[in-house]
Amino acid sequence: MAKVSSMRSNSREKILDAAAHLVSEIGAGRLTLDAVAHRAGISKGGLLYNFPSKSALLQGMVQRIIDEVCAEKDQLRSTMPEGPNAEARLIVTVLLNMRSSKTKDLANGILAASAEEPELLAPVRDIVRQTFEELKSRSDDLDAALIGWLAVEGLSSFEMHDFSPFTEQDRKRIIAAVDRLLRNGKV
Repeated sequence: MAKVSSMRSNSREKILDAAAHLVSEIGAGRLTLDAVAHRAGISKGGLLYNFPSKSALLQGMVQRIIDEVCAEKDQLRSTMPEGPNAEARLIVTVLLNMRSSKTKDLANGILAASAEEPELLAPVRDIVRQTFEELKSRSDDLDAALIGWLAVEGLSSFEMHDFSPFTEQDRKRIIAAVDRLLRNGKV
């Protein structure tokens, strides 16, 4: 039984990897199950066993991003130094670590797909609400925590959509200012 579960998990990962590559290359709107099956090296039936529709596949991709972010957050939590606004510093660090072209392309593809299927982003909305609640309950200075979170989300959004006016030096200055705000309550 464990072997079957492991094989299914491996198939799911192969499918999700193939879909992520395709979304990065062609976008979610042009993604087809046939193309994903071909890229993953499995039959379409094997794909449909794991993801019965394109929508289910896109939901799986969103969930995988969420799971990866949550896993990184859990891992960092054990190494995050104590101090003021530890939860906000943790969240900001995770957001800043997501700065890869793979994540960017995938997130942009899924965002585009959500225009046709807004419910694809329901799990993301839930995580955002949960993050807000965590910040409210675990922050020493809620105003600083919220401003730091929003600043890094804004910076990430600019970068994700390729319209950031900031140089790398500007980016580092912004991140340092957010860190000072979260640690000291002032920029």
